[in-house]
Amino acid sequence: MAGRLQGKRCFVTAAGQGIGRAAALAYAREGATVVATDLDAAKLAGLAEAGITALALNVLDDAAVTATIQANGPFDIVFNCAGFVHQNDVLTCKDEDWDFAFALNVRAQWKVIQAALPGMLEQGGGAIVNMASAAGSVKGVANRFAYGTTKAAVVGLTKSVAADFVTKGIRCNCVCPGTVDTPSLGDRIAANAGVAGSVEAARAAFVGRQAMGRLATPGEIAELVLYLSAPESQFVTAQAIVIDGGWTN
Repeated sequence: MAGRLQGKRCFVTAAGQGIGRAAALAYAREGATVVATDLDAAKLAGLAEAGITALALNVLDDAAVTATIQANGPFDIVFNCAGFVHQNDVLTCKDEDWDFAFALNVRAQWKVIQAALPGMLEQGGGAIVNMASAAGSVKGVANRFAYGTTKAAVVGLTKSVAADFVTKGIRCNCVCPGTVDTPSLGDRIAANAGVAGSVEAARAAFVGRQAMGRLATPGEIAELVLYLSAPESQFVTAQAIVIDGGWTN
């Protein structure tokens, strides 16, 4: 039986681990031709076994983004997953933190869309899914000043793209997860271990703020990304969909 994305071409950033990898595998499972990219090529190991084309890509390199998309497209689906979580407030945020957060969390999404959109328009349509967060325009979260600001910007970027191209077959949505059990979360847990007293205590603090008493899995978020990319969501655009286990209830 053919998958929901049979014949579709998908482009994924930050596909080496976590949500990006789970989404790339979900796309492939549904029959799509997938190009999965990551800054760290070593993290892409194993994706070829699922029939996925794995490519090293620095999404902060505009020329490389354009060249990679032009060489491997056109694409029907784009999932902008690359991002970074700074831990700071308005007083402790450094200029370099602010600049990097906007470059990776927002500007890189703009540049990927800018490179992929002409091919989508030529084909008559496409689906774009951006990674936002429940921490941003949905909910203010302590010690996430730069991160929350950029993720709020992603919501605005998403709605703007959707509004401009809604009559041309383009859908653009973003997902707003709560806390997800990914390798990058592990890095933040380790960074907080000193303050919390131990790695276990730091992890418990992240789990404790989730209403369900557990973290999300990357696969759970990937299923929402898949839905927003698939034909059954063709009437959905310009939405920031929260998937946070009741954190923002």
